[in-house]
Amino acid sequence: MSTSDGAPAQAQVDQAIDWLVKLRFDSPSPRTERQFQQWLASHPHNPKAWQRVSNLSDELAGLPKALSRSTLDASQRQRSSRRDHLKLLALLAAGGSLGWAAREPLGLPQLLADSSTATGERRQLHGSDGSRIQLNTDSAIDLRYSAEQRQLELLRGEVSLDSNANDNRPFRIDTRVGTLSTRDGQLLLRENDKGLLLAVRGGEVTLFPASAHARLVHAGETLQVQANGNLQAVSLHSDPWGWTDGVLSVQQMPLGEFTAELSRYRPGLLRCADDVANLKVSGTYQLADTEQILQLLARSLPVRVDYRTRYWVSIGAA
Repeated sequence: MSTSDGAPAQAQVDQAIDWLVKLRFDSPSPRTERQFQQWLASHPHNPKAWQRVSNLSDELAGLPKALSRSTLDASQRQRSSRRDHLKLLALLAAGGSLGWAAREPLGLPQLLADSSTATGERRQLHGSDGSRIQLNTDSAIDLRYSAEQRQLELLRGEVSLDSNANDNRPFRIDTRVGTLSTRDGQLLLRENDKGLLLAVRGGEVTLFPASAHARLVHAGETLQVQANGNLQAVSLHSDPWGWTDGVLSVQQMPLGEFTAELSRYRPGLLRCADDVANLKVSGTYQLADTEQILQLLARSLPVRVDYRTRYWVSIGAA
């Protein structure tokens, strides 16, 4: 449960925030303190996550005590949820020397997003402008509308947008690798290890509209946008839009790649052995039942599916 660069994973940061609430804003018992020490020792990245969160908490010490204490006391009297505590931390940080930028290293934008989905969940939204927005598994977005423009920020994961062309305001989309603009676009955005996958099904989308090298992306194009802004046309083994209809539709996709894709839709660990990773998978699979997908793989390919637990599954040679 950690990122490839050695940084703590989002789940570890979430746990650290829970511990922050228990230890600093409650009166912890000796048992709670022992459990906290056990959590710290249970994974090498847990102390890193705790350091990030506690650094933000330390900034609160510079705020007027009456403000921080009275707000925290009111929050506890209302028995607020962890989401309320997170909003409180972000609010207090905004008044301290860290500023609103303190949200980013904590992963707070994703946690405080306007709309988000859990692993395996998909959600359809209807904007006040008549646009249709869909979030894929484990995704988060913010939406902001003004008199001048419509704006969507992709905070995590994958989103599709069918912009209402009858609204003359430009629709701006902010991502980690850059900004896009459209009025009538039907587009899909997915964060990946290389940056951002952009697929356009209808209308026109302008990539990097404020740049001297703005790129107009037409219907039918699928691009990989790298973190440095470089673009590359790509062809995929899967229909990138399939999930919007609740399916995973693939053609001659290597089993290793298919397993990685399927793992996005189920909690826990799903692994594929190297000796079967190059077997090819084709078909259309219903994402609502990932267990059935695994059973279909075992029946159609020379593989077996082994369950160490419900959340630890391995695919290997039969």
